[in-house]
Amino acid sequence: MSSDTPRPGLLQYIAYSYGRTLPPSMRDWVANDLAGKGAGRRMIVRATIPCIILLVPLLFIPTTWDVRASMTLPILIPFVYFAVALSKVYRRHRLSQHGLDPNLVEKLGRERDAHIHRAYEERYGPRNSD
Repeated sequence: MSSDTPRPGLLQYIAYSYGRTLPPSMRDWVANDLAGKGAGRRMIVRATIPCIILLVPLLFIPTTWDVRASMTLPILIPFVYFAVALSKVYRRHRLSQHGLDPNLVEKLGRERDAHIHRAYEERYGPRNSD
């Protein structure tokens, strides 16, 4: 991503993080944000922040730490689990929402594993597309 690529401002970024679409002039930034290096991690953090904000007040209830943990962790752990499990699904949806190819999510993995696929094709021939 070049330095002259338009980036969203703070309010635009917050709105974008939780569902708004950015203008077409920022598509390169969106593609990098949702399919570039660290995209999965960013999506998981964005998904987890609202849950954490809702759970923090429970930590101020005057009780022992094990009771506080038993109130918050059963909510937080599955929330993070599903954020991790659905990260690619969410990123695909956000890419298509911005008019980009949802298959960009797989771009880094394909580039990283290209040598494995080339070695397979050299050894066994091209795959059938049945």
